[in-house]
Amino acid sequence: VARRLNSIEDDRNRPLVTLNCGAIAESLVESELFGHKKGAFTGAIQDRPGKFEQANGGDLFLDEVGELPLAAQVRLLRAIQEGEVCRLGDNRTIKVSCRIIAATNRNLEQMVREGKFREDLYHRLNVVRLATTPLRLRLSDISDLAMMFTLQVGGPNFKVSDKAIKALKDYDWPGNIRELRNAIERAIISAKRRKSIEITFEDVAIQNPS
Repeated sequence: VARRLNSIEDDRNRPLVTLNCGAIAESLVESELFGHKKGAFTGAIQDRPGKFEQANGGDLFLDEVGELPLAAQVRLLRAIQEGEVCRLGDNRTIKVSCRIIAATNRNLEQMVREGKFREDLYHRLNVVRLATTPLRLRLSDISDLAMMFTLQVGGPNFKVSDKAIKALKDYDWPGNIRELRNAIERAIISAKRRKSIEITFEDVAIQNPS
């Protein structure tokens, strides 16, 4: 969805910068978002722009935004409201202008009630809300998605058998599209071990409990 929103803009060079908030150590979140100056902390051997600066003039996609620690939430709110950031270890502010696209599988309203997510940040992010349909309710898309991922990962010569497609459609996909892509990657590895260019039922059944 974030890539699609970015691609429909008139400016084809509009950057799309992504940060998975749940995949980085809490101590590094602010450095990733706002950048740092050389010597700001151990290991900061050179100046480094953060995701906000990289996304200037484009879109910043904050995946799993519900995983942000409260301290980072405060600085994120200020950056959005003021349109400026300050690198760690620096006193100079840098003007930035980017659209924020945020995603989460957490219940942010409940987190706000529990004091785990700032209410002011929640309302600042929740301007236009898009609800994505889980993959289990879009079974007709699985064939096209499987073909696309097979092309991306295996190349144009790889194929997916009809039985493999049926096995994929018989699964609920709690991990949605990411899980499907991972399943295709594993299936391609399995097929290559057989020196085959076709994903079969056996290649996908090993990760399909249904």
